[in-house]
This record gives sequence, C-alpha cells and structure tokens, in this order.
Amino acid sequence: MSGRIAVVTGAGSGIGRAVALRMLAEGWRVALAGRREDPLRETAERAAAHPGEALVVPTDITVEADVDALFARTVEAWGRVDVLFNNAGAFGPAASAADIALADWESTLAVNVTGALLCARAAMRVMRAQDPQGGRIINNGSISAQSPRPLSVAYAVSKHAMTGLTRSIDLDGRAAGISCGQIDIGNTRTELMDELGVGTGALQPDGSRRVEPTFDLDDAARTVLLMADLPPEANIAALTITASGMPFGGRG
Repeated sequence: MSGRIAVVTGAGSGIGRAVALRMLAEGWRVALAGRREDPLRETAERAAAHPGEALVVPTDITVEADVDALFARTVEAWGRVDVLFNNAGAFGPAASAADIALADWESTLAVNVTGALLCARAAMRVMRAQDPQGGRIINNGSISAQSPRPLSVAYAVSKHAMTGLTRSIDLDGRAAGISCGQIDIGNTRTELMDELGVGTGALQPDGSRRVEPTFDLDDAARTVLLMADLPPEANIAALTITASGMPFGGRG
C-alpha cells in the first residue's frame, strides 16, 4: 500500500493530524489541508522522518475555489487521489433549537455539510477521471451522528447530514469504483473534548456534569487506516469507535 495518495482535511490538529501522521508513517503521500498554514507545516515537520511525503495546502473548505485548487495541486504533484479523509469540522455554538442564532447555525452547516460536500465533489471528479478509475472517501461523522450531546443542535444536525452524504456518495460513486464509508468517533483526547469539559465534567442530558473517559488519538487514526487500507473490492460502510464506558448508549 506504500506510495498511495491521500487528501486529509483538518490536518493541522486533532484527528486529522493523527491520521495524516499515521499515513505518512506508513509511506503514503498526503496533501495536508486546513485553514491555517502554520499548524499544517507543524504536522509536516513532525512527519519529516517518516517515509511518506507531505504537501501543505492551506484551504478553506467552505470556499469552492480553495477546494478545487487543493485537488488540482494534489493531482499536479502526484497524478491521482486514492483516498479522501473528509475530516474538517466545527462543533459550533452551545445552543438548543429554541435558542440558536441563525448566523451560528449557518456557519456550522457551512463547514460541516457544505464544506464536506465540496471536498467529496472534488474528490469524486478526480477519482472518476483518473486511470485506473476509482478511489475511497472516508467521512468523519461523530457519535453525534447517532446520539446528540445536549445543546448541540447545529453540530448534531450537520453530522446526521454527513450520514446521508456518505450513503449518497457510496451509491452514486459505485459505477466509477468510488466507495465511501463513515467513521463515528467518540471521546478521543483532543482540544474539542477539552472545550466540552469531558475531562473535568461534560454536560449531561439531566443537567449534571460528568467526567467522561477518553482514548488515544492514535487508536482512532489506526482505525481510519484500517478503512483506508482495504482493497478496492471491500468497504467498511459504517464504523463506530468510542472510549470504553463513555455515556453514549445510555445517553438520554
């Protein structure tokens, strides 16, 4: 599998960085995409001793021209795209459906839904035109695609929409050999979990706060690589990985 080519969005931090580093360690060539250039360059510097090759491409995934340029640069550099890890996202405001501001709603969906669609669209156009035709898209859903956290209406709706996007891509890409799967990840040790207070007391549906277990980012990254490394004739359509014992199945 060495030498395969991937685009990873949100590669400057968190799960995106962990996946990019794991891919580079396995010899992949990886286009690192994200809004801020400095964190992307830090990811590339961390991978300097790895056998893979990194390409830093600052990208705002809500801007159509930026996304098209990301894939054009990747193809210009390496000739094709084998995998897109469609990872970039924003948690959005802490608000219920009764209280959310329209601007906050629209900005969250712009990143998590429209941005994901723009990246998938660009990837599919490359994958169906390349020789040999085909490729794989892995969408980062979230536990919230299955069970929302309290006061997270914009994020929860956007991640439920990601499931529809995943299934549509897998169906519409079938004739061109393009497969799509979704990974729903719960409670990795990231900055987002710190913002939610997972380590100190995250808000629960009954109004209480509870310290929740977390798990290592690299374990999530290895799971994404499991999906990415499958041969073209196999696909993991949906996969859920959580910290053991997190309040997920019993949330509500």
